[in-house]
Amino acid sequence: MAFAEKLLWVPPPIELGGRHIKRYHVTADPAGIDPEIEKAAYAILPELFPEPDGTPPATFVVLHRGGDDGAYINAYSWAWDNALHFAGAVAGQPALGCPDTDSAHFIRLNGSLIGCVWELPPLLHERDAWVRHMLAPDEPGLDAYLADSLPEGTTGDRS
Repeated sequence: MAFAEKLLWVPPPIELGGRHIKRYHVTADPAGIDPEIEKAAYAILPELFPEPDGTPPATFVVLHRGGDDGAYINAYSWAWDNALHFAGAVAGQPALGCPDTDSAHFIRLNGSLIGCVWELPPLLHERDAWVRHMLAPDEPGLDAYLADSLPEGTTGDRS
C-alpha cells in the first residue's frame, strides 16, 4: 500500500470534564468522522485527563478513524506548566487489546504509543501555540491559545 496523507478537520474547542479541549479529526473519508464514533470517543475522554496541578486546564485531542475498523482518540493535556501528559483510547483494534471490532467501543490504550504519522502533525503546532500564548507573554492568554489551531486541510507538510 502506498502512503497517502489524510484529511484534517478542526472542530471548534469544547469544554469537557473541567478542561478546555482543542480538537483535531483525522480520516481518509471525505465525509469526516462518523457521529457515533465521535460521540463514543468524547464519552471516554474525561477518563484520559490528568489530575489538576495548577496548570490551566487545556487539552488538545486527535480523533483518528483508521482505514480498517480502528478508531483512536489521543488526549494531550498540558501539565507542570510546560509539559504534555498523554493518554489514549482505542476502538475496533484487537491488536491493541480491543475486545471486538466495534469502532465505537473505546477502551483505554495500554502501552507507550503516542500517535501515528497522521496523528502527530498537531503536536508541533500545539507546542508553538502554548509557548506563544501561555509561556512567552507577561500574562498567559488561554483564550488566544484556544483560538490558535492548525489549519484544516491534510495531515501533510505544513511548513
